[in-house]
Amino acid sequence: MPAAPDGGTSLRRLTKRSQFLRAARGNRAGRPGFALQAVGCDGVAPGLGFTVSKQCGNAPERNRIKRRLRAVAQACAAQFKPQHDYVLIGRREALSTPFDDLIRDLGRSIERVHSPLPHRHRDGSRKTRP
Repeated sequence: MPAAPDGGTSLRRLTKRSQFLRAARGNRAGRPGFALQAVGCDGVAPGLGFTVSKQCGNAPERNRIKRRLRAVAQACAAQFKPQHDYVLIGRREALSTPFDDLIRDLGRSIERVHSPLPHRHRDGSRKTRP
């Protein structure tokens, strides 16, 4: 991805399966249009990957979801933190959600994955985020 329009952060693209699997072990935040996963990494620039499962629709619909998420990520590029990898998992609702709402949701999700607030784990226990 090129540099942000305001001359801010440039984003690395995640392309390898191992990068996506590593991000899946990190913090998560869900919204109706997408889920965000984040994990610390060694790279200086933030890394960003996109994925949409076949359950979300046929190929043109999945591509449209990814295009919308790429545009949302570019609009929020300055909010991504260096030395972190992020994965956006698209959901079908991303097609019908207004673009401004997607931008707002992504900003909140980025804050959430970096907040030290307690949250519930899958096993039901409460722990603080690292």
